[in-house]
Order: sequence, then structure tokens, then C-alpha cells
Amino acid sequence: MKYPSYKILLYILCALFLIYLIIPKDEEETLVEESEKRAVFVSYIELSKYVKGKEEAAIKNSIDDMLDNLKEFGFNMVLLQVRSFSDAIYPSSIFPSSKAVVEEEGDPLPFDLLDYFITEAHDRDLELHAWINPYRIRNNGDDSPIDDTNPAFSFMGTNKVGETERGLYYNPAEEEVEELILKGIEEILNNYEVDGIHFDDYFYPDDTIDQENYEAERRKNSELTLQEYRLGITTRLIQKTYRLVKKKGKDLLFGISPEGNIDNNYNSNYIDTKLFGREKGYVDYLMPQIYFGFLNETRPFQKTVEEWNQFITEESVLLIPALAFYKVGEIDNYAKSGAEEWILYHDIIMREVLASRSLSQYAGFSIFRYDFLFGDTLSEAAFLEKENLKKIL
Repeated sequence: MKYPSYKILLYILCALFLIYLIIPKDEEETLVEESEKRAVFVSYIELSKYVKGKEEAAIKNSIDDMLDNLKEFGFNMVLLQVRSFSDAIYPSSIFPSSKAVVEEEGDPLPFDLLDYFITEAHDRDLELHAWINPYRIRNNGDDSPIDDTNPAFSFMGTNKVGETERGLYYNPAEEEVEELILKGIEEILNNYEVDGIHFDDYFYPDDTIDQENYEAERRKNSELTLQEYRLGITTRLIQKTYRLVKKKGKDLLFGISPEGNIDNNYNSNYIDTKLFGREKGYVDYLMPQIYFGFLNETRPFQKTVEEWNQFITEESVLLIPALAFYKVGEIDNYAKSGAEEWILYHDIIMREVLASRSLSQYAGFSIFRYDFLFGDTLSEAAFLEKENLKKIL
């Protein structure tokens, strides 16, 4: 028996409709969830709180609890700060042990913390990325002695280290400093099964630290501007780091977390984020610190995240916005007329994730930082914000 073609088409449409009814309505959301990076920063501040001064068994229990909290909530990526001040939370032949996990810089580590973090994270199907601050040696106000095993110790009194308003920093323009940073990254890649390397905003220390270096370059090229010079230095470090990571494993990721204000990245931080977004060979992802609410008068979230997405034209470069859970329940003085947004509303982070998911280069989000989500003294506002975020994970 032959059916007219329009009847066959009708049967096909009916069949498709029945399939639509059978498939769960959240199937599309499930597909988003399977690929979405959901990261949390675990900083030296958390390490100092949950690790420092404890016995080995207690430390391991604390790490287990942290990773369990992340897994149960729905996160799948940990950004663990392994080197915050020219130091290390792992046994290193280059850097001394970190004061975040031992009493004094250079003291013996209780055990290999990074190895334990990686093993336990992977057991829970969590990615673990080694988070590094490449230039910082000491924060402003920290006058603790630098251990003689710290490479900064031998650099003191030379142009390789400088006192800045932010504290003691390596001079990015010095070739030996760049080599030191790269050797430190290579050490991690060779000894640990990390899923990637991560730099935070790694801002240029100040406007004078590399003055001698710049003047020397100007004698060779009088047309070279200070901005061009500094952008070239940070770009070179980024490119070399990317190559190191990819040499170790093509599936390993390298990303940076620059300031959310794109103009500041060029004019004061000297990070060529637009170059990294339009060309392959620099980063796998950009994780801009879009620490703004929707009502921020100067930098509203929606406009800012769309701006970041627009200049990422290289398909392989992913956008993973970093979100400011630390602002929940607080006055945001820099938001001007939107200063009270984080007090009045308790679903901002949730809405920021939802608003970002439709962007072409979106690959996930990250939260700064662990304790603002899982600390033992959460405010009512933080609790409500946390519950709303969980609804969409």
C-alpha cells in the first residue's frame, strides 16, 4: 500500500513529536553541564587556614573535606595556588616551602601536599590546575625574612628584584627572572599529573621596576614605547609557558585570569589579552575577573562579559568568567549607583552564569574563592546566594 508523500511527512513529524515528549526537558541543560568548567580558586589563604599547623592526618582530612564539598556542590575544577610568593607547597629544588603551609619559609613540608591534592581530586573526577603568581615575592607589609634557599635571596640588591608599592617583586624584564619562572613551571609539569597551569592577573609590579631595562632597549630602538616594551615582555612569557605546557601534553591547559577591565590590562597591567583571544599559541582559556554586578555603573557585568566574548575570535580559546562571590552581602563602593546590589539581591552569581552560557566562546565559570562559599561563618546573604547557584548546577 502506498501512502501520499504528505502523509509520510505527517507520520515523521508525529514520530519526532513523540520523541520530544519522551526526552526529558532538561536534556539541553544536561549537555551544558557535561562540558561546563565549574572552577573554584583555592588560595594560599585557605591553605593557611585548613593546612598550616596541623598533623598529617588532620591535613589530609581537611583536604578531603574541601574536595568533597566541591564535588558534592557540582564543581569539577580546582585552581590550587601552589606558588604564591616565590615559594612552593610541594617539594621543589627551586623554591622554598611556603609560609602558607609551614611556620617559616623553608621549613620541612609535612608531606607532598600537591601530590595528595591531585590524587584525591582525580579520585573525585575533579580537574586540578596549578595556580601560580609568577612575579610576587612578598606582599606590602610582610617583612618576614627571605630564606636563603629562595631564588629571590641571591637576587637581592640587583635589578632582578624591586621594592614596589605592592611589595617585593621580581623584575619581569630580566631574562634570568623569566628563566626562573619557566623552570618552576617545568618542574611542576615533570613531577605532577596536573591538568593545567594557571596564572592569575600577574600584573606588572610598578612603573619603575624595569626602568633601566627599558632605557637600554630605547638606546637600540628609540621608537619603542614603554607600553610596547612591557606588552612584549609579558607576551613572551605567556607564549613560552603555553609551549611548555603543550610540550608536556596536548590535552593540558594553560590559562590566565586577567583583570576584568580590559583597558587596565593594556595600560597598567601590560597584558595583551586581545592578542591572546584572536590568535592561537598563547592560552587555552581566558578567565577574566569580571567582579562586577549587573548594576555596576562603570562596568556592568552583562556589557563586560559580552565585550570579552566579542574579541575572542580564535575558536580554540575559551571564555571562563571568574565571578566575585566575595562581594556577596557587601557594599560595592566602586559600583557607584549600584553599590548596594550585592546586599539587595541574592541570585547575582546564578544570573551571571546563566547570562554567560549563551555566549559563543563560553566554556564555564569560576568562583573566587573557596572560603566565601564553604567557610564556617557564611552570612545569610552568602547562604542564599549559594543555594540559588546550586539550582543551576
